[in-house]
Amino acid sequence: MFDYTPLYRSSVGFDRLFQLLDEAAATETQSYPPYNIERVTENEYRITMAVAGFGPQDVSIEAKGNTLTVVGKKADKPAVAGEMLHQGIAARGFERRFQLADHVEVKGADMDNGLLHIALKRELPEALKPRQIPIGATPKLKAIETTKAA
Repeated sequence: MFDYTPLYRSSVGFDRLFQLLDEAAATETQSYPPYNIERVTENEYRITMAVAGFGPQDVSIEAKGNTLTVVGKKADKPAVAGEMLHQGIAARGFERRFQLADHVEVKGADMDNGLLHIALKRELPEALKPRQIPIGATPKLKAIETTKAA
């Protein structure tokens, strides 16, 4: 773990970045279920997770703050007619967390052919969007009169 104390002294407002770096270093690598993250357009993204064997009723998606959590739990194990010789399709539960950037919202989710698709969109508020400032459009300010102290 890295000590960020010297950086705290010379920076303002980056505490969330340092917290994300700490969390990234502390989390163990997860490999199940596999997923893709793709950029659809400049401000739209899609997370695709392979959730074979799970139905819409077995998966829950929660967006809280800047964290997206996807949890899969099988309601009940299906009855197998015969003896299972090999089980390669995982049916274990999972929980996967994604850290979303500021102003990224979850727009919806869909499940198709064992793949869970989560649509994301970055929507910057008007105040944060770049804008052109015209030159010469500043209103004239009146000079402030000063009085001499006696």
